[in-house]
Amino acid sequence: MNTCTVQELKEKRDRGDEFVLLDVREAEELTIAAIAGASHVPLGDLPMRAPELSAWKDREVICMCHHGMRSARAQQILQNAGFTNVRNLTGGIHAWSVLIDPAVAQY
Repeated sequence: MNTCTVQELKEKRDRGDEFVLLDVREAEELTIAAIAGASHVPLGDLPMRAPELSAWKDREVICMCHHGMRSARAQQILQNAGFTNVRNLTGGIHAWSVLIDPAVAQY
């Protein structure tokens, strides 16, 4: 499984790299903690919405959730839909708030 650490994600953002950060948590979770600039598609909606995301098929897509389990499932869904460069954010937004940005709330 292709993964991305929160440190790698921060470096990519700092450099201005081109990628899609896809948050697959539920909408209410976004009101608690979020990373600016992330696109949001709840995991439960992803299988039916994957076709509308087809413009991302050949871009790097980094999936994230709370701790990394739902985003691992999202990674599988997108890979099965033909996405070629999908990564899972190890530790999710929890790791981001602990290791990178303590201003992001933990829950």
